[in-house]
Amino acid sequence: MGAADQPRWLSAAEQEAWRAYLRGSRELAVALDKDLAEHGVSLPEYELISMLSEAPRGRQRMSALADFIVQSRSRVTHTAARLEKRGWVLREPAPDDGRGVVLCLTPAGRAKVEGLARIHVESVRRHLIDPLTPEQFIALGDAMQSVRDANPLAGAEETDAH
Repeated sequence: MGAADQPRWLSAAEQEAWRAYLRGSRELAVALDKDLAEHGVSLPEYELISMLSEAPRGRQRMSALADFIVQSRSRVTHTAARLEKRGWVLREPAPDDGRGVVLCLTPAGRAKVEGLARIHVESVRRHLIDPLTPEQFIALGDAMQSVRDANPLAGAEETDAH
């Protein structure tokens, strides 16, 4: 194995930053999920109905939703089934082909997401925005946009992030 085949190991500073990112991002997800769970919904469920609420007429193909929220299609299908049982969404055949499925936000789902929006934004502020300076928050957004630009998804089917 030549020098060119060796991994580019992280420096001590890079390792420290990487571990801080891992721990911080996981703790953030847990905190956001916990705040929503107190109101009977998980973070992935909220994210799905929130994205639907912003879609034209509250409708979106499930495959497009999966790509947008970076979850596998099977995870979105399971989440949609839970939300459908609560009466917050409906699944309909896609009008342009018989294989696709469109997820539709119901009036009850819209009311739920509107009620949860204040809780979620307060949680985001408390756990992410307020601990940072405005400059750090802008830098974080810039950094994550660079990561996103460097790693376009080949398809959400390959990822199971939540």
